[in-house]
Order: sequence, then structure tokens, then C-alpha cells
Amino acid sequence: GEVCTMINKKYSEFLPSMQSAEDLVAQVEGLANNIDLLKAGIENEVQRDLNVAVAEFTELKQQLERDTLVLSVLKKLQEFDTAIKECNSALLEKQYVTAAQQLEKARSSLRSLESRRGFELKILKALGTELTVQTQNIIYHLGEEWQKLIVWKLPPSKGSSSLEAVVLSELHLHTVPPQDEDTAVPPVAAVLQALAVLGELHSKLKDFGQLLLQYILKPLISHPSLQPVPEEQPDVFILRFRSQEFALDESSPMEVFDKIKLVFEVLHKHLLNVPLEQAGEGRKEGRVTLAELLGELIWEELSDCLIHNCLVNSIPTNSSKLEQYKEVIESTEEFEKALKKMQFLKEDTTALLKYACNVDSHFANKKCQDVIMAARNLMTSEIHNTVKITPDSSISLPELPDPGSGDHLKMHSPSNLLHNGTVNLGSESRLSPFTLSLPTCRISSSVQQLVELAYHTLLEATASTDLCCVQLFDCVRNIFQLFYEVVPTYHRENLQKLPQLAAIHHNNCMYIAHHLLTLGHQFRYRGTGVLSNGAATFVDLVPGFRRLGMECFLAQMRVQKGEILERLSSARNFSNMDDEENYCAANKAIKQVLHQLRRLGMVWQDVLPVNVYCKAMGALLNTALAEIVTRIAALEDISAEDADRLYSLCRIMVEEGPQVFTPLLEEDKNKKYQEEVPVYVHKWMTFKELMIILQANLQEIVDQWADGKGPLAEEFSAAEVKSLIRALFQNTERRAAALAKIK
Repeated sequence: GEVCTMINKKYSEFLPSMQSAEDLVAQVEGLANNIDLLKAGIENEVQRDLNVAVAEFTELKQQLERDTLVLSVLKKLQEFDTAIKECNSALLEKQYVTAAQQLEKARSSLRSLESRRGFELKILKALGTELTVQTQNIIYHLGEEWQKLIVWKLPPSKGSSSLEAVVLSELHLHTVPPQDEDTAVPPVAAVLQALAVLGELHSKLKDFGQLLLQYILKPLISHPSLQPVPEEQPDVFILRFRSQEFALDESSPMEVFDKIKLVFEVLHKHLLNVPLEQAGEGRKEGRVTLAELLGELIWEELSDCLIHNCLVNSIPTNSSKLEQYKEVIESTEEFEKALKKMQFLKEDTTALLKYACNVDSHFANKKCQDVIMAARNLMTSEIHNTVKITPDSSISLPELPDPGSGDHLKMHSPSNLLHNGTVNLGSESRLSPFTLSLPTCRISSSVQQLVELAYHTLLEATASTDLCCVQLFDCVRNIFQLFYEVVPTYHRENLQKLPQLAAIHHNNCMYIAHHLLTLGHQFRYRGTGVLSNGAATFVDLVPGFRRLGMECFLAQMRVQKGEILERLSSARNFSNMDDEENYCAANKAIKQVLHQLRRLGMVWQDVLPVNVYCKAMGALLNTALAEIVTRIAALEDISAEDADRLYSLCRIMVEEGPQVFTPLLEEDKNKKYQEEVPVYVHKWMTFKELMIILQANLQEIVDQWADGKGPLAEEFSAAEVKSLIRALFQNTERRAAALAKIK
């Protein structure tokens, strides 16, 4: 029974829980059904509504953005409008700075309107036009004010900065505010500040700076007689000029600096000392004075002008005056300081001072420039103005100062330093006075001056600082290198055409070469290290000059030889002289050659050194004789009459040939050289032997040959003699016998 009751108990407990489980299942099923219905509902209706809502939201958002944009554009348009109105009313009250600032505000409003993409208003074009009109309007007003403040009274001949024009120029500055009225006239600062705000100040100042340079500053630098005359009146400041009667040709830098400083001081007082707000031009401090702005615009041109028209001229051309130049350096420094104090110059500007302090180098540059200019003028002057030089002519130099008593080598006078190159070796072993001497000849006076210029420049070099010394030494080398390049090209045509000039040029080159040998050496015992270490030499230039002279003269010789051969070519080969016409042609050719030689003998007379003269004339006469010998020796048939006529032609050459040797002006002294002709004319004896053959019989020819040991054998080969015998004599046994002996 107990078990029964337990089961009953369990069962009675189980029944309700099962019941509730069944209820639960029924509930869940109902819920699931509901969910299905709901899901179907959502899928069908809510989803659709949601899509609509999102679309609506996006549209609203876009509309909001559009409205905001329109609002900000309207705001900018309003700003633009306000700014333009403010600008107008400020302009009416002559409040230029406010007007300019408002205009810039309007400009930035317009800029931000224009920068919006996808928003092109037609109105923008109209606004842009209005802004431009307004800008031009205010600039016009400011321009009017500027012209009232700064008045130039210039002479009618505008553009001229001659002394007469400048004396008539005036600058009026109406920048002094009148005492009684408050500020009916806007103060200068307002006008300038407004121009600065509008970015127009730069161009106004640039024009002002140019006028200042042209009519005031540059004339003060270039006209020493010009004086600035400032004049202050209650309501205007005037700057005038007057010209002093008795002024120097050049004013010292000190005077020029004072005048320029005066101009800047009055400008500073009445105009330039205006501080400006310079926004947005990359300036950190934001404030800048007008003086600074003007300085930036004109200082470069002004300092250039001061250097080239004032400081350059003040640089001494003599080393002895370099000491006094300190004064110039000091005043240059003072000048720069004063301009910096007025803020016209930036602190780090030192162009002028740098230039002045570099006086040593400038002195050398200037000296070198002068020397090179002088040298170039000498080189391009006429070659044919000559001077005679003799072995004992020495170059004219000032007394050379004693190189110092401590020196073991004493030079007493220029004569033993420069006595035409005779070098005093300082010991007992003297060179012969003519070891290094030049033969008597003529050279261009310009070349003598050129060599003197070189000596004087080197002399100056020994007295200068090292830097200067090196520059001047190089300059002297440059003179000679310049000669080498300029003269042959500049005088090319004349040197080719005129034998006399070729001869003078030859002498010029030899003269220069001669002095170059000793030029550096003579300055070894003078002055400081640079020239005295022996490196300062010109010897390396000597061969070039000798070659230059030789080549030019040899070219002339070739021309003359060509002419001689040309003339002899018309002598019909000297054949058939029994024909009158042929004889006349040959006679004429010989006369022409002698005439040519005589003319050369005259133009070279007293010009070439005697030995060169004799060699040259000898070579040319030799050309003529050699050609005649060759032509006659080549003839195949010479009749007795031919032989006589050839002989008489040859006699003309032998008699008149030596007379073309006239190296000296004194006629009687030329005899000696005319007798020495065989020395200079290589073919002289050959020619004489040919004449003997033309007159000789067979036996005499054989005797002259003398088994190849006689005088004839000295001058002609066996073949040539045989050929002449065949031409002169008919074919006989005697001729055959004679021919047999020539071997």
C-alpha cells in the first residue's frame, strides 16, 4: 500500500506540471504564429515606410546645407557692400587709410565668394567691376594728394641731366602741416599708408627714386660745381641747386658724400621718416620706414654711380699717393653710417666701404687699365714714325733709387742698369760693352715708348705692396703678349705690302726681344720679395718675339723673290738673243729687276741693321743671278751673236748689281759693302764663271776646268759644262776632244 501511495503522490505531483508544460507549448505555438504575422507585416509595410523616411532625411540635410551656403554668400555680399559704403564715406572725409583698408576688406570678401566651387553668380562680375572702379577712384585721389605733397619743377628739356637742366630743377615738399588748421590736409603719413595698403606705394616710390637719381643724386656726383640749396618755408620745403663758377674738374669723394648726405637728411626730415604698417610682405616686424623702402629701390644704382664716377677717379695712379687715401676710406665709412642711421641703408650694406678699402687692388687695376690702354694706343699707331737706336743709346728712365745700402750689389745710376742692356755683373769680370747691345737700326718710336712704359710700370711695381706688385708685373707681361697678338693682325695689310714697314716691324720685334732678356733681371735687387726671387722673368717671351720679327720679314722676302722671278720669266728664256725682239725683252727684264733691287736698297737704307741689310739684299740679288744662270745653262744652242749679247746682259748685272747695296745714308761709307758683295751673294762666282765661258774658246774652257780642279769646276758640274760646250760650239773633233777632258 505504501508503494501505491508513493506512486499516487508522484502522479498527483506530475499531473499539474505536465498540464503546465502543455499550456506552455500551446502558448509558444500561438507566439510563433504571431511572429510570422508580424514578420509578414514588417516585410510588407514598415520596410517601405523606413526607406521613405531615410530619403526624406537626406533631402532635408541637403536643403539645410544649401540654405547655410546661401546664407554665408549673402553674408559675404553684405560684408562687401558695407565695406564699399564705408570706403566711400571715408574717402569723402579724406580718411585715406580707413578707405584703403575697407577697400581691401571688400576685395577679400569678393575673393572668398569667387573661390566657392559650383557657385557662379552672375553678380560676381558686376561686383568685380565695382571694386575695380572704386580702386581706381581711390588711387586717383591718392595720386592727386601725392602730387600735392611732392612737386617736381623740371626744365622743359625733360630727360636731360645736363648741368644747365639740373640748375633749373627744383623739388618742393608740401609735407609740413600748416600751423593754424588742424588737419584739413591729410598728413603725409596717411597718404603713404593708404598707398601701402593698396600695394601702390612701390611704384610711386620707384618713380620718385628715378627722378631723384636723374635730377638730384647723379648730377651731384658728376658735376663738381653743383651745390644743393635747401630752403625751409612755413608750409613748404624747397630743394634748389646752384652752380659754382670756380669748381675743380673732379670733386673729392668727401665733398660728394657731403652733398648726397645733405639731400638725404632733408628728405629724411621732410618725407622719408614715416613709419608704415607693412602687413603681409613677409616682414616680421611689420613696421618699416619710407626711407628703407626707397633705399631698397635706389641704393644699388646710387652706389654703382658713386663707385664709378667718384671713387674710381679718386684712386691714385701713383703708389706714393696711396697713403693719403685713408681719408677717403674714413669718409666713406662715415657716409655709410649716416645713411644707416636714417635707415636708408640696411645694417649689413658695405658696398662702398668694401670698394674703398680695396684700394690697393683698385690702384693696381686702374694702373693696369691705364697701362694697357696706353700700350694698345701705341700698338695701333703708325709703324713708320721711327727713331734711330745705336749700341750706346739707353732707355730714358728716371734715376732709380738706391736699392738700400745693406745690399751687396750697388747700382749707381740707370746707365749701368739699363745702358742698352749692358749688365753690371758686380765683379771684375765685365762683359764686353757690346755683348748684349743692339746694332744700329731704326725702330718705331711707339715701340720705344712701349718698352719705356714697361720699365716705368715695373719700377712702380717694385714700390708697391705685394698684391699690387704681382698685378703690375702680370700687366707688363700682358703688354708684350698683347703686342704679339695685336700688331701682326692690326697692321697685317701694310706689313705684307710695304717692305719698309716689314723691316721696321722686324727691328721692333728684335728690340723688344732684346729688352725682354734683361727686363726681369734688372729689378731683382729692388723692392720686396715678389720680383726679387728671380721668378719675375720675361726670358720665355724672347724666342716668340724673334720668331715674330723673322717670320714677317721672311714673308716679305718671299714676296720680293717672287717678283724678281716673275720679271725674269718675261726674258724669253734668254734664247735666240740675235732676234731683236727677244733681246729687248731680256734687256727690259734685267733692267726691271735692278730697278726693284735699287728701290728696296733705298727703303731699307738706314732702317735695317747693316748685317741684316746685306744678307737680305744679297739673297735677293742671288735669286736673280741664280735664275739667269739656270736659264742660260739650259740653252741647247747659242750662236756667237747670242753669246755676245748674253755676255753684255750679264755684264749689266755684274756692274750694277753691287750698286744696290746702300745700307748707310753716307754714300762714301757704302763702298765697303759694295766690294763685299761676293760674301753675301752665294752665286756671284758662278755668274762670273758663266760670263767667262760665254767669251772663251774651247782651250780656255778646258784650262778653266783644269781636270776638275780649276775655278770652273768649283761652280759647275761636268754635265753642265759639257752642255754649255755643245750649245756654244759646233760639232767638230776639237769639240769632241775638249768634251773628253771634262769629267
